[in-house]
Amino acid sequence: MIAIANAPVSYGVFELTIGEPGLPGPEELVSAVADAGYHGIDLGPLGFLGQGAELRERLLRHGLALAGGYIQLRFLDPAGLEEDLRTLDLTLDSFEVVRDLFPELPPKPTLADAGSPARAANPGRGRDLPEIGLDDTAWRRLAEGVQRAADRCRERGFEPTFHHHACTYVEAPHEIERLLELTDVGLCLDSGHLLLGGGDPVRALEDWGSRVNHLQLKDARREVLHRIIREGAGMRAVWERGAFCAFGTGDLDIDAFLDGVRRLGYRGWIVVEEDRILGAPAAFHEAVEAQRRNRRYLADRGW
Repeated sequence: MIAIANAPVSYGVFELTIGEPGLPGPEELVSAVADAGYHGIDLGPLGFLGQGAELRERLLRHGLALAGGYIQLRFLDPAGLEEDLRTLDLTLDSFEVVRDLFPELPPKPTLADAGSPARAANPGRGRDLPEIGLDDTAWRRLAEGVQRAADRCRERGFEPTFHHHACTYVEAPHEIERLLELTDVGLCLDSGHLLLGGGDPVRALEDWGSRVNHLQLKDARREVLHRIIREGAGMRAVWERGAFCAFGTGDLDIDAFLDGVRRLGYRGWIVVEEDRILGAPAAFHEAVEAQRRNRRYLADRGW
């Protein structure tokens, strides 16, 4: 079974933007996702969609399941990791109250590294700036932290996935491969972040398919990233300048990628994302229409 979800980040809502003007409220956002024809939604910032009974009732009201939730962890900072593991526990609490809404595809705890200021200032450079990468000792520490978080999820009955992400220590293809070598966690393959990290999403399905247990589908424009790199504008500019874009307008060969998903025999969530910072209240309505178009784009191809 495959089900299609969307995420709050497509509507401008993620950890970086909470508190900024112009964001939709949780009811408005969930309604937009359901009306566009998606089966599920990612959790977004912890508590934004509600917690406990409030979260459950909101999803039930709109006929949506919870696809997963992104949890960033400071694997290389012992004190920070302890704090982030408590956040992971709270996220799993939210998963518990909604897991029966779609038992065939329970929500995926989506683990990610927190990166560093140097990585945030150099998005997409993990492939060619070894000085901002990890040495063997740091890799072992990161892997131990990932394994600890993964085991914590499994103890609660949820199989985790790991999200490679621009501006973190697991961004470039060689970094993803190292993570897979050192842990047993499944991979959340994100087509857009892999493009920005210098990888080929179609080839990734072939190379890492046996480890892929979650998919985030987004298109991305490398020329936008290259301008940001030249200017030294940092990761926030990636979201502000539309490096992530509507399906069919970027560098992802979506048809080839979806064909690869079929060949793989993948079963699970496909989470559509078009990460953005709204910048103005009217931009929410633009995001709503963009996610309707993205859903139609997939429907026209039989998804």
